[in-house]
Amino acid sequence: MAVPMSLDHVVERLERAAAELRSGDLAPERAAALVDECARLAAEAGAELDREVRAADAPAGQLALDP
Repeated sequence: MAVPMSLDHVVERLERAAAELRSGDLAPERAAALVDECARLAAEAGAELDREVRAADAPAGQLALDP
């Protein structure tokens, strides 16, 4: 099972990928790979947000279960 990245780390990687895409100095294959990576990172960020929301909604003293 993969260890989830922190939201800060995901945001940092998304910002780097966006900067690289904006540079315009990419081969089409590299640009496509970066777009795929951004989609994967966005999905991971969404999953991490879901985990954090579930953990915050858990009653005091009760542990949240992993999906």
